[in-house]
Amino acid sequence: MQEKQYTLKSEVKLEGKGLHTGLNVETVICPAKENHGIKFQRTDIPEQPIISAVADNVTATSRGTTLEKDGVKVSTIEHLMASLWMLGVDNALIKINAPEVPILDGSAIKYVEAINKTGLQEQDADRVYYNIKEKTVFRDDDSDKEIVIYPDETFSVDVTIDFNSKVLNTQSARLESVNDFEKEIAPCRTFVFLHELETLYKNNLIKGGDFENAIVIVENAIDNCELQHLSQLFNKPTVERVPEGYLNNLELRFINEPARHKLLDLIGDLALIGYRINGKVIAFKPGHKMNTDTAKELRKAIKKEMLKPVPPKYDPNEPPQFDVNKIMSILPHRPPFLLVDKILLRTNECVVGIKNVTMNEPFFVGHFPAEPVMPGVLQVEAMAQVGGILALGNLDDPEKYSTYFLKIDKVKFKRKVVPGDTLIFRLVLLEPIRRGIVSMFGQVFVGDQLVAEGELTAQIIKNK
Repeated sequence: MQEKQYTLKSEVKLEGKGLHTGLNVETVICPAKENHGIKFQRTDIPEQPIISAVADNVTATSRGTTLEKDGVKVSTIEHLMASLWMLGVDNALIKINAPEVPILDGSAIKYVEAINKTGLQEQDADRVYYNIKEKTVFRDDDSDKEIVIYPDETFSVDVTIDFNSKVLNTQSARLESVNDFEKEIAPCRTFVFLHELETLYKNNLIKGGDFENAIVIVENAIDNCELQHLSQLFNKPTVERVPEGYLNNLELRFINEPARHKLLDLIGDLALIGYRINGKVIAFKPGHKMNTDTAKELRKAIKKEMLKPVPPKYDPNEPPQFDVNKIMSILPHRPPFLLVDKILLRTNECVVGIKNVTMNEPFFVGHFPAEPVMPGVLQVEAMAQVGGILALGNLDDPEKYSTYFLKIDKVKFKRKVVPGDTLIFRLVLLEPIRRGIVSMFGQVFVGDQLVAEGELTAQIIKNK
């Protein structure tokens, strides 16, 4: 039986300090309608902007994961995201009156307890799962960090950490079932090395940090002066180094609590895929950047796969959204190299266009005289021109800009395109446009047949 989506039965309210800002934060997790997903709303800003909790919106990963849209940020989201994902919450609106989610006790357990207290409400829409179909490897080229995902019938995670530390030896942690999350992973708190504390504090970070929400790892012996300085810095009466190499601010909940916390962070970051996955995740030395890069790549792959080769509906009696004159006001191309006749639909993430292929096309003179075939490279060019409408359509003065190819990847041609064919193009953004970089997945149809597809990356550049 197909699983259904879930939201909360009622609002969940939590208050606490932001780890880095030190601000007192009120967080209200609200029920949301089907297919809403997880979204954050900044209630402290007059417009109360909303940011979708998806990997596309990740802009920073230093000491936590930050979402950003139109200059508005929400940071340190990973513990809350892991709690929602593992407890089965598909749809929620998180209202927050600060730029950072509260750190609470440094783990996810308080979020879990609050969500469990209110309970979940089943909805009518089906839950979407993505099944990993083959071994998929994500590596950081600048280090030996790696995340590998294998096909499996359920979701599980193995994590190994190695900080080359005399105290924090190589550790591993495992989550075999989502049902074990609350007991085995959610209570595990964040950790920090003692030598990092002073630097973080001087860099205007961890203003909300204290000895109640972090495990402090001490590599070397420390004298009484430094201990006294730490006790003043974090308003703690006395501070000591225990023989195991930790400060005496708290006791470990598990012998491998740091590894379990890294597993918690990984789950929270993978929740930004926006879809639940079935697969066995094995991570070596994971971190927020590696985690969210993996989530971004998986999200792009899923979006492409979900674009089934079903052609957009085309009714020639319906007036186009853009006619050829409007197209020429946006694109710099002109006949005989203008390869799009109509734009049927354009949104912020998708565009559908038309090209009528006739025997009058100049390229048929030589390609080929006895058997006219539209060159594949021109099909890709036509895709790119339609994609240019998607890329430039939101600019105030699009005629002052052009799009230039950076990369063409994974292009496939399914059948010949010949005179008399009407090409229907559909292009979707694989990720938000940032710094003028546009990443799109395009499909070309003739009738109900897919004739070509591929990934296109371009850059928006102002004309000289």
